[in-house]
Amino acid sequence: MDSQSIKHRTKDPHQSDTPKETDMRTYSRRDKRMAMAKRGIRSLAIAVAFPLSLTLFNIYFFGSRNGYGPISTKPFWFPPMWALHFTCLASSFLMGLSAWLVWAEGGFHKKPAALSFYLAQLGLGLIWDPIVFRMDATWVGLVVCLAMFGSLVGCSRQFKEVNPIAGDLVKPSLTWAAFLAIVNLKLVFL
Repeated sequence: MDSQSIKHRTKDPHQSDTPKETDMRTYSRRDKRMAMAKRGIRSLAIAVAFPLSLTLFNIYFFGSRNGYGPISTKPFWFPPMWALHFTCLASSFLMGLSAWLVWAEGGFHKKPAALSFYLAQLGLGLIWDPIVFRMDATWVGLVVCLAMFGSLVGCSRQFKEVNPIAGDLVKPSLTWAAFLAIVNLKLVFL
């Protein structure tokens, strides 16, 4: 072997390969990842807990006190009140999760309309139950329900552009809002 063709690698004087320093660099990277993961879990918990707590508050204080009201014959396909409220909670959970996925991707900065649609559907979802079941204003409730459906369509489109999974998570809420609109329409004519 020709010794003149061998290249000798020199060591950078500023870089040390002692085991302690290598472990410290690895340890600090691990700490940074753990801190980032803790912040992500904390923000996810807030993003899901906030709409859930608002929905629970709404159900507890402004929910239906007498079911579907003075309806003599309720259609068989009307959900019981506990199922209606439970599905509203599930929809709120899914919307919070999908909004967090969009926020984590920076989607609310890229697409500010997505935040507007999300806040609109959250607000409309919160006022629908008291309008229909407390105030017995079924026509107004129908308008609110249709507006909520429209804001969910906007959420689905905007969220899908940022994160396809977030757009897919909106679809069950969209289906639920369509079912609520049908129930509300039936309540108008009863």
